[in-house]
Amino acid sequence: MRVLVTGGAGFIGSHLCERLLDGGHDVICLDNFFTGSKDNIIHLMDNHRFELVRHDIVEPILLEVDRIYNLACPASPVHYQYNPVKTVKTSVMGTINMLGLAKRVKARILQASTSEVYGDPQVHPQSESYWGNVNPIGIRSCYDEGKRVAETLMMDYHRQNGVDIRIIRIFNTYGPRMAENDGRVVSNFILQALRNEDITVYGNGSQTRSFCYVSDLVEGMIRMMECEDFIGPVNLGNPVENTILEFAEKIITITKSRSKIVFNPLPQDDPKQRRPIIDLAGEKLGWNPQVALNDGLLATADYFKKRINQV
Repeated sequence: MRVLVTGGAGFIGSHLCERLLDGGHDVICLDNFFTGSKDNIIHLMDNHRFELVRHDIVEPILLEVDRIYNLACPASPVHYQYNPVKTVKTSVMGTINMLGLAKRVKARILQASTSEVYGDPQVHPQSESYWGNVNPIGIRSCYDEGKRVAETLMMDYHRQNGVDIRIIRIFNTYGPRMAENDGRVVSNFILQALRNEDITVYGNGSQTRSFCYVSDLVEGMIRMMECEDFIGPVNLGNPVENTILEFAEKIITITKSRSKIVFNPLPQDDPKQRRPIIDLAGEKLGWNPQVALNDGLLATADYFKKRINQV
C-alpha cells in the first residue's frame, strides 16, 4: 500500500515509518520539521520505497494514498505552548485537510489522539467512555482541546461523508529518538541522570504516569489501522502505573547516576493521575504491551548516552 505518515520525522512517526517499510509498504513521510528531525529518518533515505516531503498540514496537499496516519502535532508542553495558536491550527485545520484528502481518494485515516483528552481526570483509571476534565482556557488547552476537536472532526466526517476512520488515544510513550529538549519526564530525567545533574521532580512526586515503549505503541497503531470492524476511540498505553518519584529513583539506579532529586512547584493543570484501561485494545486488537519498563528505559538511556557523546 501507499501510506502517508504526517509527522513522520518525529519520535513516534519515524518508528512507524520504519515498521511500515519493513512490512513492504511505500511510505510518504510528511513533516514541517518543527519538532521532527532528519536524524530520526536519515537511515531510511536510501530505501527506494520511502519519500520525504517537507510540508505543513495546515496547508492542503494533493496525494494519492491508501492509508493516512495523522500524527502531525507538537506533543510536549514545551513545544505546543511555544506557539499555542499554531498548535490549535495543526490539530484542527491539519485534521480537516487530511480528512478532505482521505475523502477524495477514499483512503482510511487514523488519528493519533491523546490521553490528554481526559485532562486532569476525576475518574481513575481512564476508559474510552470517560469524557474527561479539561480546562478549556488553561495553558495546556491548545493541545488538549485541539485533539478533542480532531476527534470530533473524525467522527463528523465519518457520519456525514462516510470517511473510513480510526481513532487511537496515545498515553505516555518513550523510547529512542525522543527529542532531548521536549521537557518530558523520561527525556528530562535520563539526561539529568546521565549528566549527574539534579533531577527535577514537580510537586511532591506522588503524581502518577504509565509509560509505554514505542515499539509496543507502533504495534497497536498498525493493528488498529488494519482492524476492519472497529473505529475507536481506543486507548493505547501501558497500564503499569508509577509515581514520578519512583520513576526518578528507577532512572538513577539504571544509569548508575550520582544525581540528587530536587522538588519544584507543580505546573498549571498538570494531571495528577494517568493510567489507561486497555481492555478494549485487548478485546478488539489482541494488543497488550510487551516491553518491560526496565528494558525500555535501558534502551532509551543507551540512545541518549550516544547522543550526548556525539555532541
